[in-house]
Amino acid sequence: MPYIGPPTPPSDFGSTSRKQETEAAENVGPAMVFLPSYSTREELDNIIAVTKTGVALTGVAALGKVGTGIGAVDIAESDDSYAFRVALPGVARDEKDFTCDIDPDGKVTIKGVTTTGEKTVCKQNQVFKMLTQNLSPPGHFSISFKLPGPVNTEDFTGKFGTDGMLEGLVKKSVA
Repeated sequence: MPYIGPPTPPSDFGSTSRKQETEAAENVGPAMVFLPSYSTREELDNIIAVTKTGVALTGVAALGKVGTGIGAVDIAESDDSYAFRVALPGVARDEKDFTCDIDPDGKVTIKGVTTTGEKTVCKQNQVFKMLTQNLSPPGHFSISFKLPGPVNTEDFTGKFGTDGMLEGLVKKSVA
């Protein structure tokens, strides 16, 4: 996915207008947006509304640290449904710590806690200090993205597999 940095002031590129910058960003296609851990709900909603095909990451998912990526998203479409897959390696599958909500406009919000990336691990009555750390850091995260169109939230099925993949299928809304 391409990274589109902050807009450059028009004086740096001559007469580039805000409209031209917006059109250029829209032509790139899907984008991944990394947000600070304490982004407001309004900031997140505004970014998701504008990107249309973007993915917004917060918390430890947005730290950009080396490790297995949390939040890689695939989206598919059939005549009457949308399907999506989200990579969530090291994410707790506990129902009290994990949620996946879908809004009628197609916005999907996933919240959870990563359980990997700790500096010390206790296994079989032994304490291990990590020599390498390639997994995502521990902590809370959220991932939001928007499906291409409105959906019927009552007709959603999802499966969070032991392989760390969340798969969802939701019917399109009948207008």
